[in-house]
Amino acid sequence: MKQEIEQFKANNPDINEVDLIILDIPGNFYGKRYAIDDLEKLAEKGLKFPRGMPLMSVQGHAIDALGHGIEDGDPDADIELIPGSIKRVSWESEPRAQVMVRYAQGQSDSPFWEPRNILKRVLKRFEDDGIFPVVAYELEFYLFDQQRNDDGLVQPAIGPRSGQRDNYAVLNMDRLADFGDCLSDITRTCIEQDVAVGPISAEVGLGQYEINLLHNADVMAAADQCVMFKRIVKGVAMKHGFQASFMAKPYLDHAGNGLHLHTSLYDKDGNNLFNEELEGKLLHAVGGVLEVMPESLSIFAPNLNAFRRLAPNNNVPLSPTWGYENRSVAARIPSSDAKNQRIEYRVGGADANPYLALASLMASIHWGLKQALQPGPATEELSVESSGLPTDLRAALRLTETSEVLKEYLGEDFIPVYCAQKRSEIDAFEDAISAREYDWYL
Repeated sequence: MKQEIEQFKANNPDINEVDLIILDIPGNFYGKRYAIDDLEKLAEKGLKFPRGMPLMSVQGHAIDALGHGIEDGDPDADIELIPGSIKRVSWESEPRAQVMVRYAQGQSDSPFWEPRNILKRVLKRFEDDGIFPVVAYELEFYLFDQQRNDDGLVQPAIGPRSGQRDNYAVLNMDRLADFGDCLSDITRTCIEQDVAVGPISAEVGLGQYEINLLHNADVMAAADQCVMFKRIVKGVAMKHGFQASFMAKPYLDHAGNGLHLHTSLYDKDGNNLFNEELEGKLLHAVGGVLEVMPESLSIFAPNLNAFRRLAPNNNVPLSPTWGYENRSVAARIPSSDAKNQRIEYRVGGADANPYLALASLMASIHWGLKQALQPGPATEELSVESSGLPTDLRAALRLTETSEVLKEYLGEDFIPVYCAQKRSEIDAFEDAISAREYDWYL
C-alpha cells in the first residue's frame, strides 16, 4: 500500500489526518484517527484494535456475548489496512482521509465475528464452485430536521428552497429540486469516493429518498461501497443541516426504509445461470431463499424497530413468497433479458448490516443450488397475508440460533455469538420504563 498512500498524499496535500474505520455487527463505524504521516508506518507494521469491538451495542457500549468482549478481558487483535480504500472525506469541518481496515487475515486472535469476514467466507463457496455473482444494493433513507418536535419525535426536514417541511409525493420532481443541493452533494461525494451510484428518486415516505447503487461483479467491493454510501449520506446530510437515517421504521404511519438486494450468477464464460433455459437454477436459488428466509430474518430485521416495518400495508413482504414482476412478494424476478435475469430480495430493512445481509442471502442461494430445491408455484396475485415468518425479534433469533444452514455458511461459532449480541441489545432496550407506562398504568 506504500505507493497508494504516497499517491494519495501527493494528490491531497491539504489533508493532515486520516480515520481508520471498521463496521461492527449493528452497522456502526468505529476506529481511530491518526496523523496522515503515520499511515505508511501503520500499513507496514500494522496496529491493534480490541478484539471485541465488532460486538459493541448499537449505542457503542462494550457488551459480553458468550464470554467474548468483556469476560475474556477484551484482548487486542491485529488490524491491517484494506488496499484501495483510502478516500477523501469532504463533508467535515476540514478535509480528512479515511481508510477501511480489517482484522488481520489468518491470525489466531482474529475475531470470527467480524461482518466483512463473514461475507468473505460465504463468497468462497461460490468461488470454489466456479460461480461468479453480480449484486446491487438499493437503500431508502429519510431526511429529518435536526430539531425534534415538542414530544421528542423526529420531523421532516425543511426544504432550503421552499421553506416548507418535506412531504411524501412519490417520484415528485419538486421535492428533488427542494433538496437538490444535499442530494447532488451526496452523489458528488460518492463519485469522489468511488461509490458507483445511479438514479435518485423521491420515495413514498414523508421525507424519504433513494439513491441506487449500481450492479457490481466485485461482490466485496459492492458491500464496501454500500457501507461507505451509508456513511456518506449521513455525513453530507449533516453538512447541509439535516439528519439522515436508514432506520427501518421511523414513522408508524409512513413507509419504512427498505434494503433490496439484487443478485444474479454467472459461469466462467459469462453465461447467466438464472437464465431459465439453463437447468432451472433460478428456481433452485429461489427455493433456497424461501427456505432460509424465516431463520435469517433476524439478520435482515436486526432490531426491535425493524420489526415495526414488517407489518401489513407497509409495502413489505410478510411471507416467504416469490413471483415474476410482483412487488408484493419477498423474492421478485424482475422482467429482464436472459443475460440480466436476477432475483430481487425485498424483505430487509435499510438498517441491516450490509455484509451480513448479503452473506445470508448468498448462503441461501448457494444452499438452494446445492440441494436443488424447488420453491413451489409463483405468486401471481397480490401477496398481503402474514404467515411463515417470525413476528418479533426474539422469535426470529430462536430460529436463527437453530439454523443448520446459517451455521454451515456463516459459521458454527458466529451464529450463537450473533444471537447473544442481539439479545443483549433487546435486554438493554427493555430495561427502562417509558412515559407511556406511567400514562397507562400509574
